[in-house]
Amino acid sequence: MSDIRLERDFSVSPARLYDVVTSGAEVLNWWLPEGFSMPDPMLDFTRKGPWQAKMISPEGKVFKVSGQVTKVEPLKKVGFTWGWHDDADQRGAESHVTFSVEQTAKGAKLVIDHRALPDGEAAVDHTTGWGKMYERIERHLSSDEQNTEAEVNYG
Repeated sequence: MSDIRLERDFSVSPARLYDVVTSGAEVLNWWLPEGFSMPDPMLDFTRKGPWQAKMISPEGKVFKVSGQVTKVEPLKKVGFTWGWHDDADQRGAESHVTFSVEQTAKGAKLVIDHRALPDGEAAVDHTTGWGKMYERIERHLSSDEQNTEAEVNYG
């Protein structure tokens, strides 16, 4: 089994970052790769219980991942199980993800721990995938900042 840990700083409050990575409406702003769609998402990490994401690529390929939210520490941490489904919708090996939000001198840090990944390419693929999600979170937060500036300057 393999474990990965990634960290990234953001220039927002810990409360804002926690909301972005846990609230279903916010998660939809950064979860999907470019051009993908997601019918009927269940991506609310604010409470314990099931979650799932069925993502459809621009070419029509379906990718499904699901699990259970197992831990919720408001404004600090959320943990959930993670398992990809195969083409027959059979759930594969289960791993565990934790998003931790920490206050920093300039804002907040998001730490992603993904544990018990199958050995092989899974750790590399997930490291790449989470890295891209960090980029999408940054873009989403930047659009927040631009909208706030527009309200101040023109509102």
